[in-house]
Amino acid sequence: MQTSSGQTAATLRAAFYGTLALTLAFKFWLAGTLPMTGDEAYFIYWGVYPELGFYDHPPMVGWFLALLLQMSRAEWVLRLPVIVLPALMAFAMLRYLRPVEEGKAYLAALAFLLLPVNVWNVLITTDTPLVLFSFLSALCFAAALRRQSQLYFAVSGAMLGLAFLSKYFAVLLGFVYLAYVVLQPAGRRDLRGLATLVVCVLPFALFNAWWNYEHCWANLQFNVYNRHDDAGWSLRTPALYLLSVLYMLSPVALYQFWRGRAALSPKTTDARARFFMLAWIAPLAVFALLSAVKQIGLHWLLSFVPFFFIAAALVLSAAQLKRSIVYLCAFSLVHVAAIAACYLLPMETWKISRLYDGIVFHVKTAELLQQLEPYAGKYEFSADGFSPAVTASYASGRYFFVFGTASSHGRHDDILTDFRRLAGKNILVLRKNPPNPADYAPYFAKVELREFELYGARFHLVLGEGFDYPAYRDQVLRPLRDRYYRIPSYLPSGHCYFCERYFPDEPCPTR
Repeated sequence: MQTSSGQTAATLRAAFYGTLALTLAFKFWLAGTLPMTGDEAYFIYWGVYPELGFYDHPPMVGWFLALLLQMSRAEWVLRLPVIVLPALMAFAMLRYLRPVEEGKAYLAALAFLLLPVNVWNVLITTDTPLVLFSFLSALCFAAALRRQSQLYFAVSGAMLGLAFLSKYFAVLLGFVYLAYVVLQPAGRRDLRGLATLVVCVLPFALFNAWWNYEHCWANLQFNVYNRHDDAGWSLRTPALYLLSVLYMLSPVALYQFWRGRAALSPKTTDARARFFMLAWIAPLAVFALLSAVKQIGLHWLLSFVPFFFIAAALVLSAAQLKRSIVYLCAFSLVHVAAIAACYLLPMETWKISRLYDGIVFHVKTAELLQQLEPYAGKYEFSADGFSPAVTASYASGRYFFVFGTASSHGRHDDILTDFRRLAGKNILVLRKNPPNPADYAPYFAKVELREFELYGARFHLVLGEGFDYPAYRDQVLRPLRDRYYRIPSYLPSGHCYFCERYFPDEPCPTR
């Protein structure tokens, strides 16, 4: 079959597989040479110490990494799921769209592969399993609607449950399903299928609720309360969100959707197109509302991006899809060139950046850790934040705990580290910025400050002798409890590791 431009499906097939080979080669190279980021190292330690749940998010990425760590600790192995995921999704798009039109199927899959985030993103995060299971759930839901199959509704529900155990953004996809069914004409609403889906999601939701009940409601507290200190009305965050949408999708296709919006009436658009249009528009509309008070991260959009390209194949023409491919190819080449340039430039080029100490920390971690060897065996190693702590842990194979208050993020260390066991010991705190001696003196019998330079960046060590656990509990852990472990009063009171460990005779505070 030929497209309207006369280009054959065979030519498109060759372009697709050529692009697939080039993007995979680039991503394998990048994944093997790019140092682990702090967020990645944090999730890797979920895999090092696998549990049924973790502080920030549900546990799926930790389970993925626990399996991958059985193979290797190499960067490219641990990043393997995110390297190959866009390719696997592109193949799934092909299979789903081929019965519609083979040429447009290849064009949509090719556009998806050329999206810049799919070219450069090799970072293993909670979004990786979320994208996978959300995509599979949506494909099964679409198949269930077409075939009126209770089995497909059940599988879609199970996949949505796995997505929920990856990240709570899966709830938005659940609302898409609900909205789609409710908006159908009365005689075409498959409420039985929707009920089947809900029944299959429930075991996963109840499992996560049970874990939260037994662990201070940690996921709920982080995602609903603790991470939103920066929230507030702003004109800046909606503008940033608009730029994020333009970056994560194809502005060309967005414009084409807008120009042809009259043709997208529910009366004239087929059911598949209506579903996949709703699957990306509804979540992005929710994020647009939230952007008025909260900065929306690029990664928040990831699990809904594939539906945009499927909808494009179902709604737009082959000629329109080609315009997106030209744009995305050029835009991705700019990214590849910029990344290559960064690799060719000497590291000292970035000295003028305020992020230079962080760059040295991540790129030269092994050399930095050599500076700590004289203290090994004499001090327990820690850092003042979760990112440097887990980055040093991954590079050394020795766990660095977090000393001090740190932030609302990365508090899974509160589960792993028991400060009672450190009473009387010597503790080394690694820092990127100069310490205030008064911040450490109350918790040690003796404090010494040292520093060293590496590639022009200065790093600092706090050497504390004779850790005073009671003082630390009252002046650091108690305020942390009152800030991050205030159990919502509307929830049943279960176990809380933090309160029971450090304040066994006091109930957790409530909010």
